[in-house]
Amino acid sequence: MRKQLLTAALTAGLLFTTFNGQASAHENTYEVKAGDTLWRISTANNITVNELMVWNKLTSSTIYAGQKLSLLAPHSHGSTYTVKSGDTLWSVAAKNNLTVTQLKSINNLNSNTIYAGQVLKLTQPTSNTTGVATSTISKVDVLIAEANKYIGVPYVWGGSTPSGFDCSGYLQYVFNRAGISIPRTVADIWKATKSVSSPKVGDIVFFTTYKAGPSHAGIYLGNNKFIHSSSSKGVTITDMNNSYWKPRYLGAKTTF
Repeated sequence: MRKQLLTAALTAGLLFTTFNGQASAHENTYEVKAGDTLWRISTANNITVNELMVWNKLTSSTIYAGQKLSLLAPHSHGSTYTVKSGDTLWSVAAKNNLTVTQLKSINNLNSNTIYAGQVLKLTQPTSNTTGVATSTISKVDVLIAEANKYIGVPYVWGGSTPSGFDCSGYLQYVFNRAGISIPRTVADIWKATKSVSSPKVGDIVFFTTYKAGPSHAGIYLGNNKFIHSSSSKGVTITDMNNSYWKPRYLGAKTTF
């Protein structure tokens, strides 16, 4: 019966067929079902969450039933991009399979401000004479890429593995995978890291939630976004300016 239904669907020209979250081998799109997460879809289709987000120009881990997601990388882009009204560094980077850090480095940008009509380079320079800066950027890129792999992983109190994370367990796991050792608890991470006046991509941003002092933290992505393990959504990307997080913000610290 299932084979007959599949044949009928393909004959009718449907774009996708799915079983247990996995797209048919004949297709390259997936329709989101109730209860799906980016983590579940990416795992079922042998791609990373970061690839799924970049290929579909997603800026958060929120998806909805009926949404169609591409499971293939888009065609390659040119070497430059002309900024359009409403663009941000985050959205331009995501469209072109880059991190914000890479985009700023390639264009020698010192802030996140861009303007309509601005032409941004999208390719890395062939040579670099600033060895220290390159090393730092490389670590940040590795960190952000690693952090994005686990979007959709559920929140588990005391969790410190990809089967489930609490907020500090997620941070320690991601930083360790990027070759940077940090303590296990938010309070200890706060004590062990160096304060900065404003966060840069890869810095840790801290918040006060259920008790006074630092009790929650995430990794700053730029453009006022941070990635963290939320008790209600699991690993997700959130705007720091929303009504819940903005008044609870304590400050940023760096490991670099």
